Amino acid sequence: MKARSAVQLFASVCALGSCLAGPADDVIAKARAYLGSESALNSVQSIHFTGTLDHTEQVPSETDPNVLVERPVQLPVEIVFQKPSQQRITVRSEKLVETTALDDYDAWQKRSDAQDVTKWQLTLLDAQQIKRLRANTWESLSFFKGIEKRGGRVEYQGEETVDGIPCQKLAFIHSENIVFYRYYNKATGKLVKTVTETGGEIREEGEMIASGIRFPRRIVNKTPDGKVTAVTIEKVTVNEAFPDSDFAVPALAAN
Repeated sequence: MKARSAVQLFASVCALGSCLAGPADDVIAKARAYLGSESALNSVQSIHFTGTLDHTEQVPSETDPNVLVERPVQLPVEIVFQKPSQQRITVRSEKLVETTALDDYDAWQKRSDAQDVTKWQLTLLDAQQIKRLRANTWESLSFFKGIEKRGGRVEYQGEETVDGIPCQKLAFIHSENIVFYRYYNKATGKLVKTVTETGGEIREEGEMIASGIRFPRRIVNKTPDGKVTAVTIEKVTVNEAFPDSDFAVPALAAN
């Protein structure tokens, strides 16, 4: 079992980026208006999702233990994003509790025995993993606006048709190797799909309203090699206050 944040990535900006800022701004304005009012979007300080994580895992075949087969798995998941740059994802199974967290420029993953909380392992994430988590946190809390304030850029990349829908494409560039390509319905501003710089695809399905903002009911992430992970959201709570200790690197027990 491995916790996955509905992860997203970004590419580099071409020389036309600055002169195409106008069209990009227009697309972003329409996309934000589709999600909610400016006052509702700008007031968000934290988002708390609870739901289930659906994925597959390899297990020994019942007929031949030497052969591995894919088995669908559904696990409870809890996801928290909090400004300016905190994130925490917890996935639980009968045997394991896995938590991945970001606390500004620190990030870690803790794997605990679900039956004995004193048994756990901690891994500190590397610089590139931290950059991706920071980008993911910003994307989840910003509602497409203000990437320039954190050193990124947005590029308008023209029009394309996705699933028969005329779309406008934007690239949200956090760094040379962290880019989200987003396709918005030209008529409504609704996000149709997101593609990462590695070719992964993220789709949002259904909708629910929380604090005057549209959120998806299901987020489906398909990797370039065809593996699919989905988060089904059962509840969204906006602007809970989470203590810094929820995100801080766990202290190692003294001998």
